[in-house]
Amino acid sequence: MDTLHNLPLAERLRPQSLEEFVNQKHLVAPGAPIYSMLQSGRLASMIFWGPPGTGKTTLAQLVAQLSGRSFHTLSAINSGVKDVREVIEKSKNLTLFSGNQSPVLFIDEIHRFNKTQQDSLLGAVEKGYVVLIGATTENPAFEVVSALLSRCQVYTLNHLQKEDLEGLLHSAIQRDVILQKKNIEIQESEALLRFSGGDARKLLNGLELVVSQQDSSQPIVITNQMVLDNIQQNMVLYDKTGEQHYDIISAFIKSIRGSDPNAAVYWLARMIEGGEDLKFIARRLLILASEDIGNANPTALILANNTFQAVSTIGYPESRIILSQCAVYLANSPKSNSTYQAVNQAMELVRKTGNLPVPMALRNAPAKLMKDLGYGKDYAYAHSYDGNFVDHEFLPQEIAGTTLYTPGANAREETDRKRLSALWKGKYGY
Repeated sequence: MDTLHNLPLAERLRPQSLEEFVNQKHLVAPGAPIYSMLQSGRLASMIFWGPPGTGKTTLAQLVAQLSGRSFHTLSAINSGVKDVREVIEKSKNLTLFSGNQSPVLFIDEIHRFNKTQQDSLLGAVEKGYVVLIGATTENPAFEVVSALLSRCQVYTLNHLQKEDLEGLLHSAIQRDVILQKKNIEIQESEALLRFSGGDARKLLNGLELVVSQQDSSQPIVITNQMVLDNIQQNMVLYDKTGEQHYDIISAFIKSIRGSDPNAAVYWLARMIEGGEDLKFIARRLLILASEDIGNANPTALILANNTFQAVSTIGYPESRIILSQCAVYLANSPKSNSTYQAVNQAMELVRKTGNLPVPMALRNAPAKLMKDLGYGKDYAYAHSYDGNFVDHEFLPQEIAGTTLYTPGANAREETDRKRLSALWKGKYGY
């Protein structure tokens, strides 16, 4: 019992079977990939991609446990190439000389491994000395080297839904050997759910924190106000662990979109102090430069791209200066989401209308047969006309004249609007 008291609630309630695993039925239900893999006894190396608290570590442990394999774990934050090679050497000896199945090597936050560290895993994965399971909150296509990624199956873990989180709360007070001895009633759960941000671990730790500060000799009725009173004073601790990852990056992006450089550098500092991955911040700035500024200031995308390259090269602490410069520049830039809206509307139109035929005039005609069939016929070469422009229909006939791009209300795009209006003479409503 003393040992249990020393474990956090989230640890005490870790699932011991696939049936107990919350929400990820697309992976663990009968017939799903991981269930089938365990049934066959043949494990592939894998990357688990998903938000914090969705069960990546737990699922890796279950895979090892249910397949009867030993489990080794490394954190990409604290481990280097030397640590990786030591584990691989032990695993190799275990596999080759002891006749055991290759162990599971779990690497948390594998996206924080640099290329050299990731490359050190390749041989062991390829030769089957280990079954690698990496966990990441970042898109592995960007953060895992292609050679390693090609040797792994990528599985996405979904956000937990409200009903999943509420189920966890009620299961905790009924199943946990410590909480079940207390008289606990969850009268209101909204504050706990908001605090968790969809993170199961954070939800359970928040529940434990609230319960631990109550008189256990009396019935404990959990309300929103009780949660706010007990958790608010401890919020900074959670900030430092980076578990508010999504909330803070959201505040950062919205501050820049809202043209507030003061708030932008504040939320930037919060992320830096919390140990956030600087490349993650730089990547979000790169997206924002196109999505929220776009052609109102095309230089924003160039600066954001250079910021990402500089941060990737330089690292902490100097990168904080580059990130600050970029964030302030983007906050001060005029805003437009016209190109973002244009491609979204175009994609929606494609989904509605399907694969409309390319107009014959626009088709390529590299062979005589294609020319004989009319490919490229009546195409007007713009450079042969005054002003390098000719009034030609470039959309399929079924959607001719459809407006998808509307210039934003800013000086740069107002110039574009006037030019388009002069060229197309009102065809697209400019």
